[in-house]
Amino acid sequence: MRSVLLVCLLAAACSPSQPKNTYTLQGQILAIDAPRKTLNIKHGDIKGLMPAMTMPYSVHDAALLAGLKAGDLIDATLVVESNDAYLSAIKRTGEAPLEPPPPDAPMPPAPIAMLKPGEPAPDAPFVDQDAKRLHFSRFRGAPLVMTFIYTRCPLPNFCPLMDRQFATIQQTLKRDPTLARVHLVTVSFDPAVDSPAVLKAHGKELGADFSRWTFLTGDRDEIDRFGARFGLAVSRASNDPRDITHNLRTVILDADGRLVKSYNGNEWTPEQVLADLRDVTRASGVGTRKDS
Repeated sequence: MRSVLLVCLLAAACSPSQPKNTYTLQGQILAIDAPRKTLNIKHGDIKGLMPAMTMPYSVHDAALLAGLKAGDLIDATLVVESNDAYLSAIKRTGEAPLEPPPPDAPMPPAPIAMLKPGEPAPDAPFVDQDAKRLHFSRFRGAPLVMTFIYTRCPLPNFCPLMDRQFATIQQTLKRDPTLARVHLVTVSFDPAVDSPAVLKAHGKELGADFSRWTFLTGDRDEIDRFGARFGLAVSRASNDPRDITHNLRTVILDADGRLVKSYNGNEWTPEQVLADLRDVTRASGVGTRKDS
């Protein structure tokens, strides 16, 4: 089902017309970020789209947030377009206390220090789309753009947008000789589902050239620790592994594996990344990935 949804979304992005699909969402508001016009909502199954999840949802009209607060129960209309997803209507139906964490919930891990520009990326172990084991240091020797996704992510302006952005960047890398040695890396934080075979199929759907775009999976805890160094935060419901809450992080590393720039959320564009990559390649004068 995930593959069918992704193919449909990518096909729609290339179509002259971009039909809207609307879905009924029922859930509870956990938090509101008014400046960003975003609500974090714990909701039930959205028929025809996704299972019960806790996710942030945006609104285009800030007036929809008026009078709402954490704990409110709502009925809402979710609009899903080829490149966007947002709430177009919200009706408050009641309120309920926010659920405390279960008494047997594990203690949250100690905070992991985020990398600062100029600091080297950790050398974590991974498995690529061909089931080949490697360490992250394998990519040193070339400027690198990396993002984090999971293939079942249902909203087009989250992980599928990262996929589309990378596909666009890949096309420019093929055409621009100054960027020909730049490598792309996509890391899945859902290894229970995103096996090497799943990632290989996912990459093929995106038109990935695996010689310049690598998909990685591995041990879940290792991936979480690795991603946290770049500011990635992933939360999984203990009673439903399909319920994954996460933010978005995309980064550029230089040829020595040092952090150059981080992009938060989904507001960056391929043009921004490509401009920053050109600065990196001009500064380093290298861009070839080491083979091993």
